[in-house]
Parts: sequence; structure tokens; C-alpha cells
Amino acid sequence: MDATERAVRIVRTVVEAIKPGFAVRLWTGERIGLATGPVLIINDHDIVWQIVRRPSLSTLIEMWISKAVDIEDGSLFDFYALPSTGKLRSKLKALPKRALLRDLPAVLFSRKQMASRVDLAGRNPFVSGSSKEAIQHHYDISNAFYGLFLDERMVYSCGYFQDFANGIDEAQVDKLDHICRKLRLKPGERLLDIGCGWGAMLIHAAKNYGVVGHGVSLSQAQTSLARERIRAEGLEDKITIEIKSYAELTGTFDKISSIGMFEHLGLANHAAYFSAVHRLLKPGGIYLHHAITRRSKGDVKKTLRKGPEYKALIKYIFPGGELDTIGMTSSNLEAHGFLVYDVENLREHYARTCRLWAERLQARFDEAIAEVGEAKARLWLLYLSGCSITFERASAQIFQTVATKRARGPSGLPPTRADLYR
Repeated sequence: MDATERAVRIVRTVVEAIKPGFAVRLWTGERIGLATGPVLIINDHDIVWQIVRRPSLSTLIEMWISKAVDIEDGSLFDFYALPSTGKLRSKLKALPKRALLRDLPAVLFSRKQMASRVDLAGRNPFVSGSSKEAIQHHYDISNAFYGLFLDERMVYSCGYFQDFANGIDEAQVDKLDHICRKLRLKPGERLLDIGCGWGAMLIHAAKNYGVVGHGVSLSQAQTSLARERIRAEGLEDKITIEIKSYAELTGTFDKISSIGMFEHLGLANHAAYFSAVHRLLKPGGIYLHHAITRRSKGDVKKTLRKGPEYKALIKYIFPGGELDTIGMTSSNLEAHGFLVYDVENLREHYARTCRLWAERLQARFDEAIAEVGEAKARLWLLYLSGCSITFERASAQIFQTVATKRARGPSGLPPTRADLYR
């Protein structure tokens, strides 16, 4: 019996022992497990060698990217929705180790490599804070690629669902308007949008609230398209965008928004960031902070520890990115001269947003492959699906926090927030 045949026997033994709740089809065509439901396809006979050699989440991700493993008759969401069949750790401990050890040496000593890999990892995965290069790694993939799954306004942040049955276009318009109302925007006010993306927030605020908007971004691709959209709307006299860091800005603004950029900063840069926002915001102004957070575990070291999923995220998707907690956000705001007034958790909204993005990308997957290649398209489908599941499980959260500069006397905010939820 050669190494390939022994690898088949190892996989069959493991699947039959752990009874995962779905079928598995091997590279030989053999199907193991249930007759119906989603199927995990294993296309590469070197999977055993790779998992034993490097048992990590990165290995599994690279198997998915290279199509060494795939899914049939379902999606990643279908696998997640399967009922639990017991704790995996307990099942792994109960594996027939003697039978596995009989075949494992021949497989390991074959020392074959899996199919060639495409390196999609970022270049500074464990540096605190994203460089311009890291931002472009994520955002300058292709405007056309993002257009395959985002809404018509190209809003790449959590939607706001007044009804979870609403589509992504409606949810993003409602989100933009929700933010504008939280900022209490008035005609003629100067609005700064830090990390302005494709310009949707600035365009919405200028068209519907009469503000004069300025945006900063580190993405050339996003900025180019944002400027095209501003011209198409006839808003060149109302909106300007610079490729520049927030730290380089001068002057002051009546209102400031930061929607989905804070995650890129890195914990080491938070103090400098909040100091800059305080410097740029006029007295009596309002700052809206929209950012993903991790869950506090009480102990700071435990809270900030990077688990396998976190390491994979910053390795492949967000180089240099780090998440704080909502407590750290509030403490930093207070420490840098702000008063926190409103905090709203949009966790379920982001779970729904990411699911819709993943489903839209899946529906246009052939176009995605043509635009960025199959490896990157598969990585992003995994990322968007995984994000949705992460927020559904409450492993991560996302908050909108409204703050003003600390000052004596009235804040200028109304006595209730009834108008926000009309």
C-alpha cells in the first residue's frame, strides 16, 4: 500500500470516528458519511502530510485558497448551521491512535508538497498599525471587485437594518443617514470624514444635509473613484478628498466621522489619533466613532492576546490591524478630552451585512475570479463568511460612539434621542 492509499485510510478513519455531521468526498471519488447535505471535498492527497507538518489555521486557509479543500451542495454558512455533534476535542482524543500510527509514517516520509500556493499574506502582519502599503494591500485590490458585492454607493462598513429583511442598498442608505443625524449635521458646517473610502458618507451628507465635506484616505484606488463620483454628483465645490494621514491635517471642523478606519491604526497609535481628533474638532463639535471591537476578558494581557483567527485575519486581510474593546475606546476618549454621550452596538447588523456581502460575492463568483484570480476570490469569500459568523457568535462586536469635546455647560445635544429612532 503506497502513501496515497494510506492517506485515504487515515482520512476515512478520522471522518468515521468523529462523525462531523456532513459528508466528505476524497480525491479518489470515495464519499464518506451522510448521503445528503453539504459535502466537504478534499482534492489533494497531501492534506494529511500538510496538517501534521503544520497544524494551524493558516494551513487550513491555504488549503481553501488553493482549492485543496472545497464545498459542494452548500456554503460555509450551511456548514456553520449544522447541529453540533459533540465537542471536537473530545472526539479527537478518542480517535483510534494505533490504527492511525500504522499509516502515518509512510505518509509523512513521502515528504510531498501540496499544490503550489499563491502568497496572499500581508507583509507586516504583526506590526501595530497599518502602513500605506498595508492599506493598499486591502483596499487597492480592484474597485470593480468591491463593486461585485458592495451596495450601489460602495459603502464598505456595517449597514443599519431598520428591518433585517431589508437589502444591502437600503441598509447602507439608512446607515449613512443614521450617522448624519447622530452628528446633528447642519447646512454650511464643515465635516471631516477620516478614512473616507469611496466617498459615500461625504456625498450623502453634502446632498442631504448641506455640509461642506473633506475626506482623507491612504488608498489611491478609492480616492480616484470617490473623486469621479463627486464630479458626477456636481459636488466638487462642496467636497474635497486628500490622500493624506489624519495626523497631517490642519484647521478645525464642526463635525468629524470615522467609519471603519480605526481598526487599521494599531493600539500603539491610539493616543496620537485621539489627540489629533481633539485638535481638529471645534469646541461644541461632535465626533462619531464607528469601529469593530474585541471582547474584554478582564485581564488586559488575556484581552489583547491574538488567537488563531485574529492572527489569520491580520496576516491575510488587514496587515497591522488591531482591535480594542469598547471600554478602551471610552477610556481613551475621556483621557483625551472628550465626553462620551451615546454608545450603540451594531453587532447583529454587521453579521447581516457580511452575510449579504458573502452571498453577493458568491452569486458573481465567476466575475470575481476574472477580476482578481481564483485564489484571492476564494480568500475573500472565506473572509466575508467568517466575519459574518464571528459577529453572529458575538466573538466580535461593532459600536458607534458619539462624543463631544469636554466643556462646562450644555453639550448642545437634545434631551432625548427619540429623533434618531423615528
